[in-house]
Amino acid sequence: MKRRMIRRGVGFFLFGVVAITAAGFVTMSLWNWLTPALFGLPAIHFGQALGLLVLTRILFGGFRAGGWLGGHWHQRMGERWQNMTPEQRESLRAGMSGRKPAPATQV
Repeated sequence: MKRRMIRRGVGFFLFGVVAITAAGFVTMSLWNWLTPALFGLPAIHFGQALGLLVLTRILFGGFRAGGWLGGHWHQRMGERWQNMTPEQRESLRAGMSGRKPAPATQV
């Protein structure tokens, strides 16, 4: 179980590194393709592209709870969780962890 969690954590970390790297290269490529020709601005390198991404995130997105997925999804899931029965919650937890849910007992 612990190995699985470590592998999952390493996988998420590597995915994040790849996603950030890809976003930086896409930003750099688009900037270097468009802005020098359209506005006469200088080309940028990879580090500047990452800085530009962080700056736009600060100016336009902020660092609030909910991240880039938005707080609306987080709020809706919280409302659904509150409306679930304990059996439904256990079933959801079991599904998220990859194990079979316990069979429901009938009264």
